[in-house]
Amino acid sequence: MIRWGYAINQFNPQFDDFVRRRQHQRALRVISISGFSGVELSSGSGRWEPLGNPTQIAANFGSVAGFGEFVREAGLDAVSSWFWDPWTRFGEDLTHGDDPTDPAKRDGLIAHAEWFAAALAELGGSVLVVRPAPYAGQVPRLDDAAIATLAASWEAVGTAIAAHGIRLGLHFDFLSSLRADDGLERLLAATDPTLVGLALDTAEFAIAGRDAVAAVRAHADRIVHVHLKNAAAIDTDEEYLTSAAEYTVLRAGGARVVPRWFNELATEPLLVDAPGVVAELVRAGYEGWVVVESDFSPHPATSVMLNGWEVQHVLAPIS
Repeated sequence: MIRWGYAINQFNPQFDDFVRRRQHQRALRVISISGFSGVELSSGSGRWEPLGNPTQIAANFGSVAGFGEFVREAGLDAVSSWFWDPWTRFGEDLTHGDDPTDPAKRDGLIAHAEWFAAALAELGGSVLVVRPAPYAGQVPRLDDAAIATLAASWEAVGTAIAAHGIRLGLHFDFLSSLRADDGLERLLAATDPTLVGLALDTAEFAIAGRDAVAAVRAHADRIVHVHLKNAAAIDTDEEYLTSAAEYTVLRAGGARVVPRWFNELATEPLLVDAPGVVAELVRAGYEGWVVVESDFSPHPATSVMLNGWEVQHVLAPIS
């Protein structure tokens, strides 16, 4: 059975825009009234990220369980998942990021993964979604040794969080170093599928020039989580290889000054066939969360409601 959730990230475009409990309540209620039953959180650190990690949640809501009650009071069933960027620096324990390409950082990587997984389990979630590799503009091409190191790191994480009943989902994005030289496919082939799954993001695949429906078909046996969103443009000039592309390309639009890389599900151009993706998931027997996203939306509540209509009237009937 497919469960429908929504990502909280579009409500928090700037570090100080989403810090008050009333703002959190409104966001969760909008997600609920739009027909979704779960919410995906995003990792962060410090007082400006009250939903960014378990320590901040406990500080702002009394406990992780207290936040779970806050979520349910808004009409949602659970926190479906947590998106964690392991390069995040956490002021809570004065750590400086956990690079999975560095074996010396593996103990920290595992410890932070378990930190999130334990809270997720308490909040009714099932998948820890992670950025598995550096951005392409930050590192050389990933050779076989680098892929082997990444595989060992993420298998160790998958083993650790399985003890909490949480699955690991690798999130491929269009800026990733895994985009070159079949990096994603090589990493999946090098990892144990019982420990390391794929969190498929339809728009990221589309922007990278890959068909999302074909991606579901190709990776059906590895998909443990889905981010469903539409793409507005394709990175035809391979700007993902440029330095600091996470700012100059993703946020500033690159050389073409793309206004938004991500669109609502039914907004043209329809570079992602959302009904086709859902139908393919159903054919594959997928059971889990499909989390809709509207990253960098200038009108977050409107985007949630537009996507909610599409899910309720077009996509959910398919599932």
